[in-house]
Amino acid sequence: MRTHERAANLALAGLSLAPLVVNVNPNVNVVLTACLTVYVGCYRSVKPTPPSETMSKEHAMRFPLVGSAMLLSLFLLFKFLSKDLVNAVLTAYFFILGIVALSATLLPSIKRFLPKEWNDNLIVWRAPLIRWAPFIHSLSVEFTKSQIVASIPGFFFCLWYASKKHWLANNVLGLAFCIQGIEMLSLGSFKTGAILLGGLFVYDIFWVFFTPVMVSVAKSFDAPIKLLFPTADAARPFSMLGLGDIVIPGIFVALALRFDVSRGIKNRYFNSAFLGYAVGMMVTIIIMNWFQAAQLLEFDESKVEAEEGGAEEEQDDDSSKGNKKVD
Repeated sequence: MRTHERAANLALAGLSLAPLVVNVNPNVNVVLTACLTVYVGCYRSVKPTPPSETMSKEHAMRFPLVGSAMLLSLFLLFKFLSKDLVNAVLTAYFFILGIVALSATLLPSIKRFLPKEWNDNLIVWRAPLIRWAPFIHSLSVEFTKSQIVASIPGFFFCLWYASKKHWLANNVLGLAFCIQGIEMLSLGSFKTGAILLGGLFVYDIFWVFFTPVMVSVAKSFDAPIKLLFPTADAARPFSMLGLGDIVIPGIFVALALRFDVSRGIKNRYFNSAFLGYAVGMMVTIIIMNWFQAAQLLEFDESKVEAEEGGAEEEQDDDSSKGNKKVD
């Protein structure tokens, strides 16, 4: 691992742990964490072989529509079904994803201490034949002994997250998802990236500022799809940053870095793209604090929830008080 990559990893780890011991300004924490995560993910994406998943122009144009459908579906699920039930299913799903993401993130560091054959020799597992589900027999999974070793700390870490739902565990899993997303996904071309970012620009404006859907889902969704930054405000204990605000711009910045490497240019386009992302994050934080946009959305949503939950409070006062504390 190159020196600057190691330094970025250490800085990201230190910044994630810092709120446990000192008061860190959440606005500064948001900007630094997002930028360091993009930086680490970009350099991990530079490999002899291209990223395994490449997005086409058609996919980029459909992405905001698919994202809108999924977001609205989640909003309706939380509205009409029990939040505890939905989050229990999501916790089980993200438990598996978390193990995979953490093991993949830790693997490069762990591989250096393991025998070479553990890193190179593939083990192929095939699903057994089941009479009532013969199609499962065609499934197979390839892995190495190194990946098994890397999944052990990930398994116990995900157990901690599932049992405690601590904000630090949430953030570590979220950062692993972000790094893997930037590392494994590719836009294919700058034109595809421009289409994707332009479409998601409109998507974000609509769902965040013109409807309560995005904020409502983010607050109800008890899974590592957002980073949490502790604040000193008891009424609003955490600031939130969605993983999409890191991954989507991050894969564009990573494309610029791989372009520089392929052309033998010393980070010309990467530096410009990375600086643009950092400035964009800072401007976003300034505007959000200036207009208090997120706080207004939270206030409006809380009023709606209070009105809708009036009947439930009469039937089960103790339960509703617990829900209010969570909200």
